[in-house]
Amino acid sequence: MALKKCIKCVLPETHETITFDAEGVCNICLGQERKIGIDWGAKKKELDGLVERYRGKYQYDCIVPFSGGKDSTFTLLYLVREYGLRVLVVQFDHGFLRQNTLENNRRTLETLGCDFLSFRPNWHVVKTLMKEALIRKGDFCWHCHTGIFSYPMQIAVEKKVPLLVWGETSSEYTAYFSWDDEEEVDEKRFNRFINLGLTAEDMEEILEPPDPRCLDPFRFPDAEALRDLGVRSVCLGSYIPWDTKKQVEEIERELGWRGIFVEGVSHRWQYDKTECFMQGARDLLKYKKRGYARNTHLASLEIRRGDMTRKGGLRYAKMDGRSGPAYARLQDMVGLSEEEIDDILEPMKVEPWKGQ
Repeated sequence: MALKKCIKCVLPETHETITFDAEGVCNICLGQERKIGIDWGAKKKELDGLVERYRGKYQYDCIVPFSGGKDSTFTLLYLVREYGLRVLVVQFDHGFLRQNTLENNRRTLETLGCDFLSFRPNWHVVKTLMKEALIRKGDFCWHCHTGIFSYPMQIAVEKKVPLLVWGETSSEYTAYFSWDDEEEVDEKRFNRFINLGLTAEDMEEILEPPDPRCLDPFRFPDAEALRDLGVRSVCLGSYIPWDTKKQVEEIERELGWRGIFVEGVSHRWQYDKTECFMQGARDLLKYKKRGYARNTHLASLEIRRGDMTRKGGLRYAKMDGRSGPAYARLQDMVGLSEEEIDDILEPMKVEPWKGQ
């Protein structure tokens, strides 16, 4: 049975947070229509005021959480070039950064002249967490997502830098927040869709030998500490119109940033999720659970921007579900066969994809 898809984009009924109106248009597309009506000039003035509120009052004007991908790279470029901010660049190194990403990072940091702080957690702990998250949630990336969002917040408290600026808003591709919300990257957002419903405390019992300190990098800071410092953790995409295609062209031109092919995804999108060489494995897991993956997601974004027809999007969507070297590496790392992983994923499949 074919999955029901939005009549405007190509997102299926198994997409997280999706609903359809009476005509069959999904809520993500309807949200983008509201985005068109935003007064971006007024939003930019809000950002100007926010920047001036923090400029020069702390050791750093702000922190940019940094993966080296297109969004965090553009965010860093924008803040340095537009405002001349003294930025602390903070990277949580999940252990799977491509060589291409490391080279992009070097060029970016050398060109912009920013202080850089990178942290990589204990590899033995990482492998244990990957397997446990896969078994519990069908997603081995728990350590990555929790670390990427927790660690920069911890550094903000430690170094007393209350302003953090992230990249795009989640409203671009989900409905966890709407364009009417003031979307902050806070504990509410962290618990809503970042940590898969698993806390560091949930993971403590699996460590051998038990040592809760090993999970400290994955803990969101205490709410009282964040309040006392007056932390604001905002998305640049809340204040300027987000245009991925133009932004990629800008970081390529200004910073020498380069994309790379990601297995299972069309060469058209050699700029998306390029920093992690396990991305193809995660995309395949998503396909096994939901019946679609990154080609569908990226085609839908382009359709909403007017860069692709729906017919073209349907063609690209057919490319989802391809296996590659990253999936074989995942099996080796967690010590599970493809058949064993399929058994784990079976009860996690989303209706009506389940059973297909």
